[in-house]
Amino acid sequence: MGIGILIKNASEVVTCSGFKAKHGKEMGDLHVIHNGAVVVEDGLVKAVGTTEEILGMHREVDYEVIDAEGKAILPGFVDSHTHFVFGGYRAEEFSWRLRGDKYMDIMKRGGGIASSVKSTREASKGQLMDAGMKRLNSMLSFGVTTVEGKSGYGLDFDTEIKQLEVMGELDKAHPVDVIRTFMGAHAVPAEFSGRGDDYIGYLIESVLPYVADKQLAEFCDVFCEDNVFSVEQSRKLLAKAKDMGLSLKIHADEIVQLGGAELAAELGAVSADHLLQASDAGIRAMAESSVVSTLLPCTAFSLKESFAKGREMIDRGCAVALATDFNPGSCFTESTALVFALACIQMNLSIEEAITALTINGAAAVNRAAEIGSIDTGKKADIIILEFPSYKFIPYHVGVSTVEKVIKCGKLVFDKERGGILC
Repeated sequence: MGIGILIKNASEVVTCSGFKAKHGKEMGDLHVIHNGAVVVEDGLVKAVGTTEEILGMHREVDYEVIDAEGKAILPGFVDSHTHFVFGGYRAEEFSWRLRGDKYMDIMKRGGGIASSVKSTREASKGQLMDAGMKRLNSMLSFGVTTVEGKSGYGLDFDTEIKQLEVMGELDKAHPVDVIRTFMGAHAVPAEFSGRGDDYIGYLIESVLPYVADKQLAEFCDVFCEDNVFSVEQSRKLLAKAKDMGLSLKIHADEIVQLGGAELAAELGAVSADHLLQASDAGIRAMAESSVVSTLLPCTAFSLKESFAKGREMIDRGCAVALATDFNPGSCFTESTALVFALACIQMNLSIEEAITALTINGAAAVNRAAEIGSIDTGKKADIIILEFPSYKFIPYHVGVSTVEKVIKCGKLVFDKERGGILC
């Protein structure tokens, strides 16, 4: 048995080399090695270079060898914004939207987040675990090796904690790394109807301290939106979360231009997400700060909304990430392949920029750019092998996974040729 894995003869090794987010024009540089090879030992990238260079330094007999002739290699994708642990579904609501009903109108009559809250409160931990495992398996088949998951379908102490604990157990049980975000401020629950300030106070006094003390989440997020949580309410919650040691994320400027992007820059949030209505000032503030602009094109697509100004954000120097926003209502998809296609076709990102957005910049959006998101020596060996010879096939094969194999922390965990999931 070899001491690791040696991948050789790859038509392209797309390293996305770097240890921090890439901004603006940097996003177009993928650092591609032709006829490349990668050596993996102890779960980490040991060496990367041309096949000639690698075979000159390492003996094939010492490794499990994967011949990747005619195939491209990339870092594992980082899906940095999802809500994948929830109970119930909202297929009927989707049909309402198709006939023209607006998202906020559906929420007002008990649909939207409130519907998922009811189902998630009623679901057992076992049911949430089973559903979460299936969803992680699907994500893995699309090349996702790290995923961020948010609570926010409980809006009470018990269910918010239940969601976060389930994600912690899934992180241990599944090869995909799960990074947890507390999002109790996803909506105002019925029991606090008309009392948003009181609900923020409840979260600060009764839920957030427990989450922080038990280390149930790394991030705190808030839906900063008209008729949900104001900029001031969001600032109050996030400032307290930061004081308690949590890093910050913001659902910002999705439906109306409220100033969420500016607030993210003000508070030093790791990312501001959605951003369909971000102002010029907000885009400038993100570009001038370390805030990652996380765009969710599948959500805009599903809601029939205008897409975020991805091209403009990159041209103005932002670090843009892409994610699925997998959730039961506004975006029920784990397809990174569809994310790629929409980002390139509808938001005018180059293919290279989209690759960066779902690898090293996705890693930066979850504070992991020093560990994952690129094929660099010393990083986790999170690697995907495509069925095709170039990364350019990813958006070209619209909405269909081009991933043949996935290596997670140096272990082959998915192989389409051998039936899929191997773990």
